[in-house]
Amino acid sequence: MIKRRGFLQLSTFGLTGVVGSKIFRTAQKGYKPIVISTWKEGVEANKAAWKILSKRGRALDAVEAGVMVTENSINCCVGLGANPDRDGIVTLDASIMDENGNAGSVAAIERIKHPISVARRVMEKTPHVLLVGEGAQKFAVGEGFPLEEQKLSPDADKQYKEWLKTSSYKPVINIENSGHGPFAPATFPDGTLNHDTIGMVALDSFGNVSGSCTTSGMGFKMRGRVGDSPIIGAGLFVDNEVGAATATGLGEEVIKICGTHLVVELMRQGLSPQEACKKAVARIVKKDEKKAKENQVGFIAINKAGEYGAFCLQKGFNYAVCYASDHNVLIDSQSWY
Repeated sequence: MIKRRGFLQLSTFGLTGVVGSKIFRTAQKGYKPIVISTWKEGVEANKAAWKILSKRGRALDAVEAGVMVTENSINCCVGLGANPDRDGIVTLDASIMDENGNAGSVAAIERIKHPISVARRVMEKTPHVLLVGEGAQKFAVGEGFPLEEQKLSPDADKQYKEWLKTSSYKPVINIENSGHGPFAPATFPDGTLNHDTIGMVALDSFGNVSGSCTTSGMGFKMRGRVGDSPIIGAGLFVDNEVGAATATGLGEEVIKICGTHLVVELMRQGLSPQEACKKAVARIVKKDEKKAKENQVGFIAINKAGEYGAFCLQKGFNYAVCYASDHNVLIDSQSWY
């Protein structure tokens, strides 16, 4: 048992939570409940999540409801109006994890408005974690999800028609423009691609953590390409003993280092969310610095103490943080370059 004097000494370092034998070192105050999400669209997504969290709702319900807001919006990077693959077909990926370590995901699913909700059904109603393509769609329809007509957003339609003129495929982010986030034009004048997702992680009033991630993937990708978003341990990972993390950016690079699993394990070792995210980015840089300079990857994370952090390769990545009805702000992430 920690004596009162020892507890007070620990408190001076901002201690708000203990995980196993590891004590989180705090550089900031922890909050509970709290929700954080990637990019500027995270601000609106957080509002929906906060409605649930503020009423002592479950983190799992919050992270599903939050990203559904983005799936509903008409944009280039998430939902049925997003950038299609090379063949002009929009395929969606999503994953979700709860506080019990359960996980569900779908990949390359077509004509379903809310892949995040299908991912939750996979988690709760099947013995599987990941369903893909036609099988995922068949499962969704069987669960009562209607098939929607594909209708590209005006921006996505325009950019796809421009892309068809050359059919150039360069899955690289233009660094100078990467700061505009995922809802900037998906292709830049030099033909490079901007591709992103929305990821969300939350800690509820009961101290439980959950996370979600949803995307249309890389614009004009090869048919059948799947990135990190639906891959547990890559685009999303939750461990209720430690915390949660989600990723955004070039999914191939996240997959190669099992990015979000790495972030959570680094937090388990005692690193703060900020430090853990930075270490994961450093791993990408170490593997191939030349490629790292040409791409964008960002991580966000929370721990059981309600502390949060983020780190990315290039300047321009931001994330939204909400821990009160009057505190839902967009923060520019620190970057390696």
